[in-house]
Order: sequence, then C-alpha cells, then structure tokens
Amino acid sequence: MIGKIERLPLRSVWKHEALDFTTWLEANVDVINDALNLSLTNIDREHSVGTFSVDLVAEDESGDLVIIENQLERSDHEHLGKLITYTTYLEAKKAIWIVSDPRPEHVNALSWLNQNSSASFYLVKVDAVRIGESAPAPLLTLITGPSLEQSEIQETKKELSERYVLRRRFWMGLLQKSKGGKDKTKLFSNISPSISSDITTSSGVSGIHFLYRIRRNDGDICLYIDRKDNAEDNLKILNQLRQSQEKIETDFGASLNWDQKDGKRACTISYVIDGAGWKDEEKWPEMQEGMIDAMTRFEVAIRPGLDQLTDV
Repeated sequence: MIGKIERLPLRSVWKHEALDFTTWLEANVDVINDALNLSLTNIDREHSVGTFSVDLVAEDESGDLVIIENQLERSDHEHLGKLITYTTYLEAKKAIWIVSDPRPEHVNALSWLNQNSSASFYLVKVDAVRIGESAPAPLLTLITGPSLEQSEIQETKKELSERYVLRRRFWMGLLQKSKGGKDKTKLFSNISPSISSDITTSSGVSGIHFLYRIRRNDGDICLYIDRKDNAEDNLKILNQLRQSQEKIETDFGASLNWDQKDGKRACTISYVIDGAGWKDEEKWPEMQEGMIDAMTRFEVAIRPGLDQLTDV
C-alpha cells in the first residue's frame, strides 16, 4: 500500500517562527544541507546585526558566513530588506530565505541579485508534510538560487570590474610618465585616463589616430586608419604610407606590423611591446616607459609620411 502525502498548516507544526521553527532549524541544519547541496556548520541563532538580529548564521565549507532568514508566511518586502541588509553588514557569501509562500516578485528579485552581486541568494519554500499517521516532516523546495551560469556571470563581472580598475590605473601612470621630459611625445598630453583597453589621440589627419593599447599580457602602439564612410580610403592611405615602409622602419628602429585584414574596414600600423600587461602591476613602470619610448620614435618616423599624403 502506498501512502498519500498530506500537507499540514505550518503553524500546527511550529507555532512560533522564532521560538519553534528557527530553534528546530538550528538543531537540524542537515535538512537545509540536503535541500541545497550545502555543507553548513557552526550554526548560531539570533546573531546580532547592529540593533537587529539574524535568525540564523552559519559557515559554509570555505568558512564563509551564511545568512538564514525564516518566514512562516508569504514572502514580503520587509524580510527581503532584512536579508540584503544582513548579508551586506556581515559580508556574507550566501543568504538563504525560507518562506511558506514565495511571491513571484521576490523570486525575480533574488534571481536578479544572483546575477548582479557577489553573494549567492537562495529562496526556499517550506512545507510540513506527513504520510498517514506519521510524524510531521519538513519539505524544503528550492525556488531560485545561484545557477552555474549565474556563478560564471558573477565571475565574469568581477573580472571585468577588476580589469577596468587596473587599466585606468595603468593609463594614469603612463600619461603621468609621458609628461616627464622634453624627449617624450606630447601627443597624449591632453588625454584623460580610460577604463578601456586603449587611449587614442588625433594625428591631425582626418580619420587617422595614434593609440596605445594594453592587453592582459602585452601592449602595443598603433596608427589606426579608419574613415568610417570609405573603406577604400583606408587602404589607399595604408598603401601610400607603405611606399616609405623601409625609411619609416629604419627611423623607428624596428619592423612594424602593416595590417590590412580581410573583411575589416580599418587598417593599422603597429608595434607590439612584450613583457607585461594590465595583470602584471609590478612590471607596469618598465612597460609604460617602453610604450612611451616606442610611441615617441613611432611619431617621429611616420609623421613625414602623414604630411605627404595626397588625395585622401
């Protein structure tokens, strides 16, 4: 004979949210672990957060704090606010909100938080069930939580944020160094640091720019040729400059990359500087000096060719 699951009113099993349900969870954290595939330990009840107190605080397998907020009612804005407040105040890595009836708005809110914050948020529905005359048992159902895809999105956003900060600092240092002597190019003297991978300045010729680029492991200096309304002009400019390639490279002191990519509108003339990228902060000073020196020689070498461009 197969029994039928019967759902019971939560208040008939746990009459008081804090005194009964939270106390029971403290002693039975394995129920949460099983439902969410976690390994929570060292659970602590009524943890102080300023003038408030968290229902439960635990530690995960990495030793990071986990917030657990309980609500034997339909989810509401007040408890959502508490969850976020406690998580940020304690710098918790995970937050679990257990409710009897999750509103769609709060499901969406936690899904958004999982995609746009560094913490992981779980919304869990709790039921009390029994089969026949058995003792009541908890049934926890995960409604929304951090997916693998969301975790990857978080890591990507974190890396992008770090990249933006580092690149801006790199450009600040390079631009400051470029002001340090008469023998250094003044092309970028009025340019502000950027979070982008490049900083650009006009060559004085329409559609042609000088630029610095920094990547993860190297950087380059470049003449970027892009008259956006006329791809043929870009190639014509590159070919005119290339007629003086030998002299330009001799004056520069090294071979250059003359780039005309199939299917690409823009053309470039560039020189790669190896040794460091935006990830190698200890090597920035040497890299910045190398890029400035290359750009100084590059401008001197290619300026006569720019001045002699015809019909462009």
